[in-house]
Amino acid sequence: MTPLIRAEALTIRHGRRTVLDQVDLAVVPGEIVTVIGPNGGGKTTLLRALIGAARPNGGRVWRRDGLRLGYTPQKIAVERTMPVTVGRFLALAGGARPAQAAALDRVGARALGPAQLADLSGGEMQRVLLARALLRDPDLLLLDEPTQGLDQPAEAAFYHLLAEIRAERGIGVLLASHDLHVVMAASDRVICLNGHVCCSGAPDQVTADPAYRALFGARADFALYRHRHDHSHDGLGPGGADHGHANEAGDRHGAPSVSVSAPVSAPMSAPAPGALPLRGDAGAGPAAVADAMAARHPHHA
Repeated sequence: MTPLIRAEALTIRHGRRTVLDQVDLAVVPGEIVTVIGPNGGGKTTLLRALIGAARPNGGRVWRRDGLRLGYTPQKIAVERTMPVTVGRFLALAGGARPAQAAALDRVGARALGPAQLADLSGGEMQRVLLARALLRDPDLLLLDEPTQGLDQPAEAAFYHLLAEIRAERGIGVLLASHDLHVVMAASDRVICLNGHVCCSGAPDQVTADPAYRALFGARADFALYRHRHDHSHDGLGPGGADHGHANEAGDRHGAPSVSVSAPVSAPMSAPAPGALPLRGDAGAGPAAVADAMAARHPHHA
């Protein structure tokens, strides 16, 4: 399949410091690719180079002819002394008012149109930024740390929303994150970046790679676990569980579930968390994912 965008031997230097060194990357339609790595590893610089906002010192970026990009930055500065409503913020991005309303509706933020941008919570702001990116009817979304500062239920709901949008529109999604767990469970492919590509592949391949484990140390001891139910949870009420897995609607229909659990050898003070329905779950929308995570992390509720 022809990529939407491709970087070849991409190299960027800031003064004497090499931020990106010979980075290769490609994203095809309908694919969710996550770039993970430590702070300062070059994730933001990579995304900026892909959208043309950072000039490479070497290598090249190739974009499909007519490619439409939707980009959300890691953060935006909101001046409280100059009030701007969400509606006005979206209007600055272009598009007719019905399109703006439709974009807000799609990300679950219909009521935020008249709200002041400076008054939004972290989760609300991320949904507004995503709505703004969708106004361009993009072929590819590039999202820089889209869940930074969100608690785990909100993070899971946001990535579930991304998966739904990808499925509806067939678009590619490239996102940068330093998170290792929920975001990886929602990805088709993961690229581990620390100035250069340390490793890449399917999430389970990356978590088993020695380079990944060397980079993230003890955090890498949390393993990605994918569980497909091929049986029923007889005798369990709503929200009941057997062998440590939530009885979500998606589970009952045999859809894949995802959870993050520590390896058997790791010391644990509590059972491993239950499965989280993220991709392809027939009955698990963002609210269900958020509820499931809140139940497992009550201190975030």
